[in-house]
Amino acid sequence: MGSSLYERLGGKDSIAAVVEGFSGRVGKDDRINQKFGRTNITRLRGMLIDQICEVTGGPCVYTGREMKEAHAGMGVTGGEFDAMVEDLVSTLDEFKVAKEDQRQVLRFFESLRGEVIEVESAETGTALPDTFQAAP
Repeated sequence: MGSSLYERLGGKDSIAAVVEGFSGRVGKDDRINQKFGRTNITRLRGMLIDQICEVTGGPCVYTGREMKEAHAGMGVTGGEFDAMVEDLVSTLDEFKVAKEDQRQVLRFFESLRGEVIEVESAETGTALPDTFQAAP
């Protein structure tokens, strides 16, 4: 019972497998995939693995930008954020992650909601603004 969420998730290799499955699911989801049109997906996966690893008690250190800065100018809607969370839940279910562990992971993602959403709307499938500059 004293194990960390990181350990219960199966460590970095398991987190990487979930992130891989999640990114594949997001890539096929027309509700949100346009937001990743100019993203270096390999870099994003690595950053997401490190971020989840760190916040779940693992040895990784997330070195990416703050979420508000990383998502600035993307025009992410509340509906698109919710669609991303739905994709994450489906992926966690696919990997048979225990419901309590899922709740802990989802609490982290929900804590970022205000930093990621720029448009309070239920709309999904919106285009990435032409002015958006992806991370170097």
